[in-house]
Amino acid sequence: MDSRQGNLDQAAFWCAFSSAAATLVSIAASQILLGAALALLIWKRGPWRFPPILLPLSLFAGLTIVSLLFSDDPRAGLPQVKKFFVYLILLAAASTFRRLREARWLALAWFSLGTLEALRSLWQFASKWMAVGPDFYREYVGQRITGFMSHWMTFSELMMVVFLTAVAFLFWARPRRWERWLAGAAIVLTGLAIVLAYTRGVWIATGIALAWLLWSWNRWSVAALPVALGAVLVINPGDARERALSLVRPHGELDSNQHRIVTWRTGLEMVKAHPWLGVGPERVGAKFSEYVPADIPRPLPEGWYGHLHNNYLQYAAERGIPALLALLWAIGRILRDWIKTPPSWLRNAGLAALGGILISGFSEVNLGDSEVLLLTLALIAVVYCCPAEAQAAG
Repeated sequence: MDSRQGNLDQAAFWCAFSSAAATLVSIAASQILLGAALALLIWKRGPWRFPPILLPLSLFAGLTIVSLLFSDDPRAGLPQVKKFFVYLILLAAASTFRRLREARWLALAWFSLGTLEALRSLWQFASKWMAVGPDFYREYVGQRITGFMSHWMTFSELMMVVFLTAVAFLFWARPRRWERWLAGAAIVLTGLAIVLAYTRGVWIATGIALAWLLWSWNRWSVAALPVALGAVLVINPGDARERALSLVRPHGELDSNQHRIVTWRTGLEMVKAHPWLGVGPERVGAKFSEYVPADIPRPLPEGWYGHLHNNYLQYAAERGIPALLALLWAIGRILRDWIKTPPSWLRNAGLAALGGILISGFSEVNLGDSEVLLLTLALIAVVYCCPAEAQAAG
């Protein structure tokens, strides 16, 4: 390999690396860096690699375009077609990452940026705590911490991925002392940020994924989970206990329980009416009122009705059941491949983080956020492209 080719390889790698890391702080910067990585790959003429999910993802993209063409307003759905650019992080990362140490560097970058973002969110929480009135809970639910993001949902999902990756790294990566401290700081601070963000779906998903990590590391350690949960409820940071109880004892419409039931039932009506191609990309919100079941009283509960607050219903209602099945095919292939891969910190981080995203996707359209989507896809690519035998070595 000549020096020019080697320099291009390094430049492409660092652009892909920086794109995967920057999504924690700026999606604009992340996408610019992704574009640069792809341009360098084109310039140096490959080699091109893609995780073994190209067929189902191509089918998913194709069915999305078909759904768009048959939509009542194709122009409105173009943002969802443009979002497929984010999927190219799979190509950029898989074509540039080669060694486990590179995945390790990326994990450490995520821990550093995640810790920084968590610290910013804690400052935001302290500011809100001092600024709001006596009924903190009611005032805070609608204006929660966001870190560097624009919405607390996006922020919570990113913190979950960093938290679970850090736990897997600490358990299985045999970290050096400074790495252990960095991963530990990320676990503590992102964990606290997740609690204070009040995102109940992420709480549940993080708890389930963390339980799996603990079980895989040391089965007896799972017993620590209810103890930790009890401690959180006793300490009750930021009135988190009230938020947890709102799952079964909501504060009227404030906690969005009824709102989500309305969106899910309406989504099912959309799927029944348009099972093959859906109502069209970006058309769920615009056509929502047409499909609300007749037995649901008006006015509707307070909440956001621009999407269905469920990944699976959203894709089925928006693009049709075949498109959803294509996406589930890709996810199933990923999970099957990883389960068959020798255990390692990277493989376990991938399974836990992807599992968390899939679980929280039952209560939110988290894959609709470009930041969450890019971070998840980058992790998928890196787990795939690092050799399993190298992973087993730590």
